[in-house]
Amino acid sequence: MRERRWRRKYEHDLLTDGWSPIPTQIVSNEEYLPTPPTREQQQVALRLRETSRRHAAALGMTRREFLGSPCGMAAAFLAMNAVFGRYFDVDPVEALEAAATTERQPRGQFVFDVQTHHVAAPRQMRGPLRFREMARRWNTDIGETRSMDELYLANYIKEVFLDSETSVAVISGIPAATDEQNILPPDKMVETREVVNRLAASRRIVSHGLISPNKGRSDLESMDRQAKELKVEAWKGYTGQPFGSPPRTWAVDDEKVSYPMLEASRRLGIKNICLHKGLPFANTLEKPWHPGDIEKAARDFPDLNFIVYHSGLKSVEEAARADLTKPGSRIDWVSDLCEIRQRNSKLTNIYAELGSTFGLAVVTSPLLCGRILGMLIESLGVDHVLWGTDSIWWGSPRWQIEALRRYQMPETLMQRLGYAPLTDDVKARIFGLNAAPLFGVDPAAVLNPVPADFVSRLKAAYLEEGPRPSLTQYGWV
Repeated sequence: MRERRWRRKYEHDLLTDGWSPIPTQIVSNEEYLPTPPTREQQQVALRLRETSRRHAAALGMTRREFLGSPCGMAAAFLAMNAVFGRYFDVDPVEALEAAATTERQPRGQFVFDVQTHHVAAPRQMRGPLRFREMARRWNTDIGETRSMDELYLANYIKEVFLDSETSVAVISGIPAATDEQNILPPDKMVETREVVNRLAASRRIVSHGLISPNKGRSDLESMDRQAKELKVEAWKGYTGQPFGSPPRTWAVDDEKVSYPMLEASRRLGIKNICLHKGLPFANTLEKPWHPGDIEKAARDFPDLNFIVYHSGLKSVEEAARADLTKPGSRIDWVSDLCEIRQRNSKLTNIYAELGSTFGLAVVTSPLLCGRILGMLIESLGVDHVLWGTDSIWWGSPRWQIEALRRYQMPETLMQRLGYAPLTDDVKARIFGLNAAPLFGVDPAAVLNPVPADFVSRLKAAYLEEGPRPSLTQYGWV
């Protein structure tokens, strides 16, 4: 079974030569096991391959040059519409005339990505479950990371700030038993913030700190240091990670384990508690990853904000099998998160973040993507859904930004479930206007670009050579 699975993946790669402006299959950030390409994703890849071959020849480009251009992005959306149905607002002329695509772009839109990542050089990427190493054992032709440089700071800046229209980003991380085992410990996250903000002479990066209350007293001491010395602006925690002696997971509503952490956060003046919920690690208990423990904590700490990363989505593979147009059908565990707010109208301190969930859903089932967005907006409120991409594992956030801009709420969901259209105003709120006040960011502030001399030192005069999107996702499939 494993051999068949990875053979299908390899054959799928041959359809795109590994180049696509939009991923045509699920990419793993090593927090979940990637699924093989679906039949529909294979059809998208095939259509895009044929279209790009014809259009590149007509425009006098190589296929890779075409796919990296605005025309290539439009061709990808056209291929998705041809396979899935008309979910994306794109005109065929855009696949042949770059000006037609450029004219559609909003000017100066504020995009605040509240979940981005990179690896601290010279550390090696070691995912919590080491899926990439498993992949290499199953099929030596795939699963390799081409270069660890792709995951370090210089390429992070290139992908996030030069190859996409991201205005401000939160640099995030994942707790580890020790800082030495951490791919990006708090000190390094703050270093990224300081480097980028200093070079841009404006606030382009906000930094998470890390929390693991199951570590006991040492975590409270770490929080104190992170807040006072590093000046972190929010916390990131993974309730399903077992730490301590003996190792155990934790729940946000555990009054003995977690409430001292929440009280410390209140005392330190840090209001945002960002929690990985959903996308449970394989071979772990599911309950700690479920968002149900947020309800009591949000009620007991009304002055803190509980930001549910990944919107609690358990699995895109399971969710896509639901009857998506039927009222009352469930999307695990997004439905559970929504029901918390439905039961407690006063719990306005719970927010849903879209990192990976939007990317996973939009390339697997655009209908599922609409169902998730509709549920979150209807239940939590249009001002409680936050933009995040989980990049750079997905490569540049560029394609996700463009996908949301062009995505239209499916007519069938509006008719059967009463979901509202995704207007430009709604999208502007999701893209950044919702998150800005939570993180103390002024959308109207001047945001200077990362200077060219910084890029030239690190990336061989990248700006002078002109943008060349890598079309690469840095997770694995």
